[in-house]
Amino acid sequence: MNLSQLWEEHTRHEFTTRDTEATLATMVDDAYVNHVPVMTGGRGKERLRSFYSRDFIPSMPPDTTLTPVSRTVGEDQLVDEMIFSFTHTREMPWMLPGIPPTNRHVEVPLVVIVHFRDGKLAHEHIYWDQASVLRQIGLLEDAGLPVFGVETARKVLEA
Repeated sequence: MNLSQLWEEHTRHEFTTRDTEATLATMVDDAYVNHVPVMTGGRGKERLRSFYSRDFIPSMPPDTTLTPVSRTVGEDQLVDEMIFSFTHTREMPWMLPGIPPTNRHVEVPLVVIVHFRDGKLAHEHIYWDQASVLRQIGLLEDAGLPVFGVETARKVLEA
């Protein structure tokens, strides 16, 4: 299986089948996930099992969409750029820990760097602009700050 196919299988289990065990089956035993802006995720299958089954998969809003922008594939690494969009209808401990639902729509550019080892995912480093997310849900309203909301996602899609 090539890296793109394995990554697409992994994300299918996260977002479509919503199957924790199938997601974990695409990963090495000592895999880790790091959501860099908020430092959520986990290391090792037991911690990732807890993370995926408690904090990630069940907290995904039903209208979540991933819009691909670009993909770069190397020998043992893949980088995906996408627009992640959702309506904040439930608490999302992996992205907005401790923040109750605001029912506001969010669109944010997101970058995932995935490293592979032994034919499986070894780690994911996931980046997004948390200030843009906070602006869009109404928690960062100071107009004097150099922070933008949905405009950042729209500008990425214009390119």
